[in-house]
Amino acid sequence: MPSVPYDDDAPLLADLMPWSVAPPRLGRGWPTAPDEASLRARWDALMKAEGPDREALFEPTRSRTPHSAVGQLPGRHTGTEKLARTTGPCAEPVRVLQAPFDEQWLIPDHRLIDAARPELWRVADERQVFVVEAPAVPANSSAGPLLLASSVLPLIRPGRIRPLYRRPGATEPNLAPGLLDHLTDRLGHRPDAADVLAWALVAVRPGLTVPLTADPELWSRGVELGRRVLWLMRRDGDRPKLPGGRRPYVRSPLPSRPVTVHYDRDEETLQVDDGRISPVPPEAWDFEVGGVRVLEQWFAVRVGGAVDPGTLEAIRPTTWPQTWTSELLELITVLALLAELRPQRDELTVKTPITATELRRAGVLPVPDTARRPASVLDHQEEGPEGQFTLL
Repeated sequence: MPSVPYDDDAPLLADLMPWSVAPPRLGRGWPTAPDEASLRARWDALMKAEGPDREALFEPTRSRTPHSAVGQLPGRHTGTEKLARTTGPCAEPVRVLQAPFDEQWLIPDHRLIDAARPELWRVADERQVFVVEAPAVPANSSAGPLLLASSVLPLIRPGRIRPLYRRPGATEPNLAPGLLDHLTDRLGHRPDAADVLAWALVAVRPGLTVPLTADPELWSRGVELGRRVLWLMRRDGDRPKLPGGRRPYVRSPLPSRPVTVHYDRDEETLQVDDGRISPVPPEAWDFEVGGVRVLEQWFAVRVGGAVDPGTLEAIRPTTWPQTWTSELLELITVLALLAELRPQRDELTVKTPITATELRRAGVLPVPDTARRPASVLDHQEEGPEGQFTLL
């Protein structure tokens, strides 16, 4: 984070990106998994069960039971009849950010999700970027990123989610009205919404304040760095690579059913039972978000965690899928490259700040209440419960 004084009157992220949504709450673990095949098998098992058996497998809550009547998720095409009598196929699984830097799969069926946050699904498209407040960092833990960015819908709790755009197609930035105009006056050129997000990713500090600068050179340097961070976090487009000789490889094949994971710091080797991956830089292994090592958490989901037999969540891969190895190698690369950027982030020093007081004098703050609410979608039609349509 930039070395700025704590009394610099920096604006809050909540004011710069005013519309935020609480993360979705599933209410049950089985609609998500690290692989698609398990989700389809879980759905098939649910469909084969009847009556009380189906209800028990479903794991009902006060918000959802097999008898709940709910509409489709925006942009999805699933049945809207009550789950207790449905017989249709599994909805096509979609990618979600289940944990920091851990993309998994979700059955996007509104009937399975306690609180789906439809307003997020309405603005999810290939141009959207979801900004996620990372979990709080415990005392005495190493610093990790305070913000995450994702191209797919995040399920990380408990932090707020701030979409970069309020409408599909990137047509309305989720920024304080007038902010881009004020930055244009102070910087001498017009930034766009992605520039503001890029700056925020590298400038944000504890308390989720975002020091802004009126120095065009510093702004450009921070935005360039932030766009690199954004690209690595989103992990779309070209695959990131470490220079030759530093790229992680599978030195010994990973077992079909790994149980233990160990990191050898001296050898820079990740040992998965008898399998070996190297080189794995210590910075990648030590990379934390919210006080939790990202790689350890990633492995725990796939190799550990006892579940009750007979539950849908117990339906898992019987062998280690090759796709997980590919995802692991890419994750190691991403974490190592992000760790390399930390010194450059620390060098950013805001000496000519654009303060919250200045933004208030310019009429940018406080933001109007309408900017904190979702944009209306009056031309958007969605199927409600039992096949009825609702005009929103």
